[in-house]
Amino acid sequence: MIPRRSMVRAAAAAVAAASLMALPLAAQQHYTAPRTPWGDPDIQGNYTNLTEAGTPLEKPKELEGRNLSEITGEELRAIKRQAAERTISAFLGPTEAPDNWWQVAYRQIEHGAQAWLIIDLPDGKIPPLTPEAQRKQQAAAEARKRNTRGPADSYTDRSLYDRCITRGFPNSGMPTIYGNSSHITQGPGYVAITYEMIHDTRIIPLTSVSHVGKAIRSDFGDPRGHWEGDELVVETTNFLERSVYRNANPDRLTVTERFKRAGPSTLQWTVTIDDPTTWTRPWAFSLPLTLNPSESIQLYECHEGNYGLPNILSAARAEERAK
Repeated sequence: MIPRRSMVRAAAAAVAAASLMALPLAAQQHYTAPRTPWGDPDIQGNYTNLTEAGTPLEKPKELEGRNLSEITGEELRAIKRQAAERTISAFLGPTEAPDNWWQVAYRQIEHGAQAWLIIDLPDGKIPPLTPEAQRKQQAAAEARKRNTRGPADSYTDRSLYDRCITRGFPNSGMPTIYGNSSHITQGPGYVAITYEMIHDTRIIPLTSVSHVGKAIRSDFGDPRGHWEGDELVVETTNFLERSVYRNANPDRLTVTERFKRAGPSTLQWTVTIDDPTTWTRPWAFSLPLTLNPSESIQLYECHEGNYGLPNILSAARAEERAK
């Protein structure tokens, strides 16, 4: 059996090569990032991931046997146009005016850079669950069968996302239906990332100091960053059970991010997921973030404008009265 540490090193090498292949050809040319006044690579600015909003995490079945680098040109544009049409149709239906905001915004999907997001494993799929994770998944399914609560008996039955608490991590950085902007701010020894959706903010210390004790946890975990040349590397641990990514083990999950300027307007974001108790090996996804100063973060008054949650609960009460 290959040691886990060797698997992680091999995954890191594959990620470095695959993330380059995931970039458009123009972005594969050497690019030197500008510097902050204190000498760090400057990755600051307002970014959007909207171009990849319709990109699936895993490789689609119809593209099995092909690599990301092979899906280019008009074929990629056709795939992205189809994704844009599916996304627009799902949220708007066929009767909306062609100049509707959603129509205009989601046309950006046509300029997406990738046909899928996972760059390691080579098959573009999430690796199999471990036997331990399979048992955990089966136990959760059995518990749901025994649960007599409805999906809207209380606000606590709704997701953290529904309740305007958090999308969790790395979900908060991934494309969604709207609110796809994020803002990176740098200072000596720190990087901060604010996400438009729910206005979550991460403060990342650039330090060699080890992670805090396991008793201290958060929805975004405990990050530690450092620079490897022009690339910002951030390792995050100490997650909470309630929001941990894809039901991983919060005691064992390590998320390693790499941020690298690939051009004047592109920041490649690559994320490696490693939890030896949940997946049989580490895996990674990557996507470009596009610098767009004109698409700044908007107010996200989620609690103030969250009519969906009281409407869900009141509708459930109305259904109960009607029985």
